[in-house]
Amino acid sequence: MGKKRAIIIVIDSMGCGAMPDHADFGDIAECNTLKNVCEFNNGLDIPVLEAMGLGNLGEYKGIEKTSTPIAQFGILQEKSKGKDTTTGHWEIAGLVSEKPFATFPNGFPKELIDKFIEETNCGGILANIPASGTAIIEKLNKEHHQTKYPIVYTSADSVFQIALDTDLIPLQTLYNWCQIARRILDEGNYNVARVIARPYKVIDGKPTRISKDRRDYSMAPPKKTVLDKIKDSGAKVIGIGKIEDIFSKAGITHAIHTGSNKEGLELTLKAIDASLDLNAIKYEGVNITDETKEIIFTNLVDTDMLFGHRNDAKGYGKAIEEIDNYLDKIVPLIQKDDLLIITADHGCDPTVPGTDHTREQVPVLYYSPDIKPKSLGLKKGFDSIAKRVDEWLSR
Repeated sequence: MGKKRAIIIVIDSMGCGAMPDHADFGDIAECNTLKNVCEFNNGLDIPVLEAMGLGNLGEYKGIEKTSTPIAQFGILQEKSKGKDTTTGHWEIAGLVSEKPFATFPNGFPKELIDKFIEETNCGGILANIPASGTAIIEKLNKEHHQTKYPIVYTSADSVFQIALDTDLIPLQTLYNWCQIARRILDEGNYNVARVIARPYKVIDGKPTRISKDRRDYSMAPPKKTVLDKIKDSGAKVIGIGKIEDIFSKAGITHAIHTGSNKEGLELTLKAIDASLDLNAIKYEGVNITDETKEIIFTNLVDTDMLFGHRNDAKGYGKAIEEIDNYLDKIVPLIQKDDLLIITADHGCDPTVPGTDHTREQVPVLYYSPDIKPKSLGLKKGFDSIAKRVDEWLSR
């Protein structure tokens, strides 16, 4: 028998309709990232996702319904109280968050900021408000250069974000400051999901964020996930993109960051066809004793970071089409002992007012040559994915 593998690809923020409790999260009923992106682009050219049955989940312009799907398809509603990356991914891995992470619509409390300034010795900070990252660095770049103070801001999500020009202050200093912020937040029980390093450079006179150097410092998962179970059994859990950051390295054996969806998809292809140099990305001290099973877990963030948050529905559509092009290469590599799972972690509808995540249900597609294609209907819980992965790898 061959190695059993679960390959999870998360199309970050590709929600497919408002959750029943969307209003509790400040969202409107019209939120539907996939549907509205399809409408805006007058249809999408995504033949592989269409063949898998994505079009059967709703009315999506340009995505046809099929009576002969090649995959199992369904819609998942989130159990956790949140609409952010950490909450969504944790639930995909089996961890339901009953308590929502803290948000700071009026900025962070003075005692927290004072402690951050003292412990980092940064001299002061700029902003301390909820803001769009691209807008805040454009607005405060000049003052940042004059004072050398980092730009600290939040959003509707539970995030403590630190932006600075790495031509002014070294990238490693930014990472160090983020680690200090993470420790202060944890010690103070502030219940903040992520500290995010937002490095940028001024390119042709315009402050430009450097995606490949972004890092997320998540709160450590409070309980074990299916990733921990597989890792603890001695098998490989390969995180591609920001997966290791989301799980604060818990349950991961190998990890590699990416600067774009294209890079993440290329690396996923290599992981599937066994051409990825795993020795180069293995965590120190990890001892792989079980070669009979493996998880490959990929986050494709461009849909969310570059297009959802920036209200760029055209770019969002092109990003989905790019993913589909790669799925054309990935699907033929899936063997009978492999389970390919395509899903999302929340919504970020670029066509509705605001730049924040949207509280949405998500699509889920399961493909393997030996599983019977069918509709899975509407299911409660992203954690049904973790259950399916566990069952698949335990067969």
